[in-house]
Amino acid sequence: MCGIAGELRFDRTMADVRAVADMTRTQSARGPDGEGIFGLGARVFGHRRLRIMDLTDRAHQPFVDNALGLGIVFNGAIYNHHALREELSARGYVFASTGDTEVIIKAWHAWGPAALDRLTGMFAFALWERDTGVTHLVRDRLGIKPLYYTQDARRLRFASTLPALLAGGEVDTALDPVALHHYMSLHAVVPAPRTIIKGVRKLPPATHMTVHPDGRTEMNTWWRLDFTPDANDVARSFEDWRDLTLDTLREAVRRRTVADVPVGVLLSGGVDSSLITGLLAELGTRDLRTYAIGFEAAGGEAGDEFHYSDLVANHFGTQHEKMMIPSADLLTALPDAIDAMSEPMVSHDCVAFYLLSAAVARHSRVVQSGQGADEVFGGYHWYPPLAENRDADGGVQAYRKVFFDRTHAEMAELLSPEWLADDPTTRFLADHFAMPGADTAIDRALRLDTTVMLVEDPVKRVDNMTMAHALEARVPFLDHNLVELAARMPAHHKIAAGGKHVLKEAARKVIPAAVIDRPKGYFPVPALKYLRGPFLEYVRDIVGSDAARQRGLYRADVVQRMLDAPDTHITPLNGSKVWQIALLEAWLQTRGL
Repeated sequence: MCGIAGELRFDRTMADVRAVADMTRTQSARGPDGEGIFGLGARVFGHRRLRIMDLTDRAHQPFVDNALGLGIVFNGAIYNHHALREELSARGYVFASTGDTEVIIKAWHAWGPAALDRLTGMFAFALWERDTGVTHLVRDRLGIKPLYYTQDARRLRFASTLPALLAGGEVDTALDPVALHHYMSLHAVVPAPRTIIKGVRKLPPATHMTVHPDGRTEMNTWWRLDFTPDANDVARSFEDWRDLTLDTLREAVRRRTVADVPVGVLLSGGVDSSLITGLLAELGTRDLRTYAIGFEAAGGEAGDEFHYSDLVANHFGTQHEKMMIPSADLLTALPDAIDAMSEPMVSHDCVAFYLLSAAVARHSRVVQSGQGADEVFGGYHWYPPLAENRDADGGVQAYRKVFFDRTHAEMAELLSPEWLADDPTTRFLADHFAMPGADTAIDRALRLDTTVMLVEDPVKRVDNMTMAHALEARVPFLDHNLVELAARMPAHHKIAAGGKHVLKEAARKVIPAAVIDRPKGYFPVPALKYLRGPFLEYVRDIVGSDAARQRGLYRADVVQRMLDAPDTHITPLNGSKVWQIALLEAWLQTRGL
């Protein structure tokens, strides 16, 4: 896992090596094991390395193959690189390293952009052609690895993080009103290509961007998630779907053991992480390490699930470490967790993942994590009401009712008039639901949650918080073969019996029933939902600061009413509306914007 950066000039001047060095250095936490810069006149590329595959300097980046006239900076992991290496070696390609980076170069030379269909893993990379001057920016199917860019008539810059682009300078840092509307509606999600900052965009998942030397760019979506079943899918029994799910997940977990360092598990005690733990144990993983974290209770709500994580750890005999974080430590860590965010994220468990990652990184460099199972296998409570929806709008208003944080009327009350956009979030939702490949409201919702909401919340959260401590997190539930299988599965197999029914039934063959039949849990951080004492004072200081008043995003009287009774301002998905406005302001102040 790594951090990448670069600049491509279109005005026939030399690329700014110092700016790329600054962007690269800003990402040092993502790659503490090495740094490299490579320039070709109008193009400069930077890289920070975390050694996971091929621990030698032979895999150092930027990686240049002079014989083929190609070079690359790459962030991610290609799990099938051994098989691809054998296939390419049989075609006559000779390798200088044993890692996955060089495999991408050889595969691109052999098959061109069609090589992307052969890659199994998570990745974002910039691959350049020496002789044509063309550069290719690519992001993996489900956006597990990030890629941000800023572009004008003179140049394009890219990086793994938004703050790295800010470090390079000369970025339009004005807020984007449309992105602000998305943020306030979708619990901080700003769908690609927008970010909260006008001058910064992010490459959408499954996108290949071709950049020509004169500045012309072409965008191609190289993979799409299709919810259309074929004849075999229609005829398949529930038992067959169950067994196929388990077999496909088993292979996804096995793939993600490919590394030259040990692989552990973030074990929350829920079905998803417990199943990953069980499958790794089934593979015979030696000295398997598992990690759990908990917080103090607040508002009558428990802050840990140690009972279940202990049960799983004891069942499989893992080396289990659990950490109880006092509220005082949580508050102390908040500024650092916010600093680690490429974009503002309101999920209460961001700081939990930040603290957990810090502890885990002392023992492990790679972990598997259970993110994605709820979106892929229908685990959330808003799916069943959509299953029978036959509204003329395809389910747009039904989804909006159960998912959006606010009505547009609430938005108009909260935001200062100059920041209020004309409901672009509902338009985005309607456009996404109108796309072909999902014929029912529930499949449209599952597609949106898997390809957008998941990417911009849990996946980004895990990437940002783990990489802040040079910890690589792998997400087997986002294996593209598993995601494609689940998309073709009849929705009722997924949402039955409280959600994730087919996954839970598959899990019965691997993990204790007590973990499966428990009430649905989550990663609880009650102190950020029920704002009390020093947490509420922290929020008051942020939203009442001179910077916040001068920015003028929110109506002061409305904010004051929210601060007076924070527990009454909870979103339909049980998030704090007060924390949402405070987090955005805190992130902007942290970035100096």
